[in-house]
Amino acid sequence: MSIIASFGAQLRSRSVFHFASAVLCLLMLAAPFASARADDYRLDVMDKLRIRVAEWRTAEGAVRDWSTVSGDYTVGASGTVSLPFLGELTASGKTTAEVAEEVGTKMQLLFGLRDRPSASVELAQYRPIYLAGEVQTPGEYPYAPNMTVLKALSLGGGLRRGETGQRFARDFIRAEGDSSVLVAERNRLLVRRARLQAEIAGSAEIAMPAEIKDMPEAAELLASETALMKTRDKRLKLQLTALADLKTLLRSEIESLAKKSETQSRQLKLVESDREKVYNLTEKGLTVSSRRLAIEQQVADLQAGLLDIDTASLKARQDVSKATQDETDLKNDRDAQLAQELQNTERELDTIALKLGTSRDLMAEAMMQSAEAATLAKQAVASVGYSIVREKDGKASEIPADENTKVLPGDVVKVAAGLAMR
Repeated sequence: MSIIASFGAQLRSRSVFHFASAVLCLLMLAAPFASARADDYRLDVMDKLRIRVAEWRTAEGAVRDWSTVSGDYTVGASGTVSLPFLGELTASGKTTAEVAEEVGTKMQLLFGLRDRPSASVELAQYRPIYLAGEVQTPGEYPYAPNMTVLKALSLGGGLRRGETGQRFARDFIRAEGDSSVLVAERNRLLVRRARLQAEIAGSAEIAMPAEIKDMPEAAELLASETALMKTRDKRLKLQLTALADLKTLLRSEIESLAKKSETQSRQLKLVESDREKVYNLTEKGLTVSSRRLAIEQQVADLQAGLLDIDTASLKARQDVSKATQDETDLKNDRDAQLAQELQNTERELDTIALKLGTSRDLMAEAMMQSAEAATLAKQAVASVGYSIVREKDGKASEIPADENTKVLPGDVVKVAAGLAMR
């Protein structure tokens, strides 16, 4: 029997469609976690992880979900995460990919598995940052990728309000900071919208939005969305290729079964011809009835074999139709998802536009709220200083910063503010 025919028999015994589902499941499990460069990020205390573990069981042709090990975990004070059965695993200083590799390896050794389980470790939530000093609301705040000192300050309500003159300056700075954050968010949404429009149109390139083409961060935003688009397209193509390969395999099986049916049919015709001859000899008393019974059994076996072949061929054709439907569903689901994401992005852009208008109105109001404030604005300038306390290798150090300095998870942002006369 050929390799394709042998594999076809294995597919019939273990359900072809179950095999296709397993292939798709592993492809999705292997997809990269779509966060801001999570593969380069080094974990530390208070980072929250989402771990999912699945095992492809070659002998059974099925995927086993290790739900007992899967779950959400937090890196503890000792820099480790505690998983059922596996115990304490060191996470501090490692990437999510390195932790996933260790989980799969330890499970294979612990349970003596033939195939190493595939672990997916996602960074569910970064460790927090802290605001201290002249901040309206100091304290602990969640970290978000690409956070700057200015964005962090806006989380704490901006600069602390003091007496009349300082309150004016700080209100103005806060409104200006909010406006900067909103502009940055709007620019990011504009590029996202351009990416979604390109994906829907089937374009390989993203058109730069006219609103931000002259801004310094435009190229970086476009590069980030382009990388995301290529990753999503690659994953879709892998899933479609898996289904196409499955259909090719099934069609080969159908051809093999057709040839086998043809051969079996010829054998049946020969045996039926011999049966007629045996009937005639039996009627004339020239042969025993046991021979007639034996040839009848042979005919019945061949007919049953033909029926089995027809059944297997029908099942393979049904599986081809199912795989074709899966291809269609995959494409339709992607189109629906893109349309929904585009709709959500448009809604967010409308909300940002309203907030920007409000923020600019507040800035104008702060400038015009009183003659005294207007006079003060001409005579004084706000003096604000920033620094970041960052821990590395167990040692804390304080580094100077400005509004655009990048903030990392676990940083303490210190703010000092006042008014200096011109």
